[in-house]
Amino acid sequence: MAVVFAAAALSCASVRPATRGRVVAPPITVQPLPPEPNPATTYGIAPPLQVPSESEPNAIEAPPPEAGASAQEAATSRIPASPTSNLIALVLPLDEPAFERAAGAVRDGFLDAAAAAGKGGDCIVLAHGRDGIVAAFEAARAKGVRVAVGALVRDDLRALALANAELPWTLALNQLDDATPLPPAIYSFSLTVESDGRMLARRAQAFGAHSIDVVEGDSPLMKRLASSFATAWTNRGGAAPAALRFDPTPETMTGLRRTLTRDPPGAVLLAVNGAHAALVKPFIGDVVAYASGLVFERPSPAVARDLDGVRVAEIPWLLTPDAPQFATIARRAFDSDALARLYAFGRDAYAIAASFTDGPPASFDRDGATGHITFGPGHEFQREGALGVYRDGALVPLETVP
Repeated sequence: MAVVFAAAALSCASVRPATRGRVVAPPITVQPLPPEPNPATTYGIAPPLQVPSESEPNAIEAPPPEAGASAQEAATSRIPASPTSNLIALVLPLDEPAFERAAGAVRDGFLDAAAAAGKGGDCIVLAHGRDGIVAAFEAARAKGVRVAVGALVRDDLRALALANAELPWTLALNQLDDATPLPPAIYSFSLTVESDGRMLARRAQAFGAHSIDVVEGDSPLMKRLASSFATAWTNRGGAAPAALRFDPTPETMTGLRRTLTRDPPGAVLLAVNGAHAALVKPFIGDVVAYASGLVFERPSPAVARDLDGVRVAEIPWLLTPDAPQFATIARRAFDSDALARLYAFGRDAYAIAASFTDGPPASFDRDGATGHITFGPGHEFQREGALGVYRDGALVPLETVP
């Protein structure tokens, strides 16, 4: 699923001692790693590639070369007509069972934020199912909306980009990691591990880490986190991080401790889920560890205590719920952190969408529920979360954040 932002598959690595290997971008199809990485190699820095989602087996096919070339040319030169209404259309896969709950959380956050601003009447929700994204956007354009918000699923966004459709101004709620160009009408705002990877690299360097090892799980989500971290780390002048493949066997954990004890890095990125991070933590000694909250679910109290000392990128909505900017906002209860993050994501998506009038805003700078949001280079609204640390089994804000 392209929008399961806080879930990760368990690793299935072979049993062997931990050795430093290469950090590579996730491949287009999931391939097993070599049986033994070269301990002298390090992460290769390349932009992350989209891995086909297991829950979306029927990938979107591109048109034939001749049709694709003309469609691409038309899509990249088409600017939306001026809106004929003040409506904001929220386009979500509410009719697709695999994404219904995630889409519902985004919808609730979006509409709650609109209602709080006294603009609930300006918003309409257009639900779609599988393969219905283009028709939903055509319906939004027919209504003369000033901005349409969607697609939420990465494959839907790719389908929209390839459709050669006449679009209204659009705020996509995901991003493409391949070479598919987005039409000029589409701007993006996403809740992804890539933004956490970039932030953690900057914070680790600001806290004085001069070298980094990455303990990496096998899932595409973990590889995306590792790749984005490695790219940001080296772009800021750091030496290419070394990779230690995660394997939950006692032999590998012992080998991991031996490797880190023999040649300790300045810090470690834990590109694994919460339960695996708690398993790894006792084996890394006093090395400072960083992780992304987007790959964690709510840990049990016992697991949370095992995470003590781990520094985690998290959204303010969960990390600092009592912050002044949230004081007047009624909070909904969710049975998972993943859904709570998507609700917060919907709230911030409304704030950005509201800034579209006759086109995108000239600038945007806001402390939102998912982090500090700015209008970055290109067509992207960039998000940076907050940094917390586990203390006595609770995730609390980390003081003295650079």
